Amino acid sequence: MLSEPRSGRLAAWGNALLAGFVSPDDAVHAIVGDDAVHRVEGLPDEPGPVGLSLALGRLRGLGVTGFRVALPAPGHPLGLSGPPAFNARALEAEEAVVGHGAAYGIVPDVHEVGPAGDTHVRVVWHCLQVRDAPPADVPSLGEAERELAEAMREATAVLSRLDVAGSGPVADAALDAYRARAEAGAGRDVLAPGYPPRAVRVLELAQRVELLVSLAYENGHGGAVSASEMAARGEALRPVERVARRAQVAAYNAYVEESERRGEA
Repeated sequence: MLSEPRSGRLAAWGNALLAGFVSPDDAVHAIVGDDAVHRVEGLPDEPGPVGLSLALGRLRGLGVTGFRVALPAPGHPLGLSGPPAFNARALEAEEAVVGHGAAYGIVPDVHEVGPAGDTHVRVVWHCLQVRDAPPADVPSLGEAERELAEAMREATAVLSRLDVAGSGPVADAALDAYRARAEAGAGRDVLAPGYPPRAVRVLELAQRVELLVSLAYENGHGGAVSASEMAARGEALRPVERVARRAQVAAYNAYVEESERRGEA
């Protein structure tokens, strides 16, 4: 697991661009990552899709002063504020970026194109108007950090019950990959310049909880589980997974929250 959402990359590097910490080219390069190309459609006064650099500049011109992330799931509109049309599209994508300062949001539509063995990813971001209201269920960084500490204990207990800790090389390899990424400072790269150190800590811990949840889903009892055991596993892990998603949103949104506290946004 441990793959940051595209909305997180766009919000983090879009915020760094708006604050003047990075150039447009550097921001676009970081947002696109390993994808082939990103385009944005539906921007006011634009008849068709445009590139990310132009789109971010246009959103700034429309009054956007920062970007927040939404990571909704069924029954949990995390980070969303409406209207229903935008919420529905964001829920289908399981992520979105919401502008702060002007009521616009963008949702990614991801496509793999090309022949088998030689595919590449194209992303089209759809721009829609959003409701100017507080985002749903987003904790502060302090709340997220406290919740994550408890979630780590819960996740570890679930792993122990499911015997994931002894599930063999798959789990060991995943944990080794997490440790290598954490040591390389991946969270700091994801969040981009300008974010407070506490946001980096929260994101890294949220990613670790997310990894533990992934291991529990994929490797409990070697994968040989009955339908009732799978249901019980989901019931035990769902609250932990929810805490990790809330913490990720809090981390990505920390730049806007800090700006608001300073009266800059």
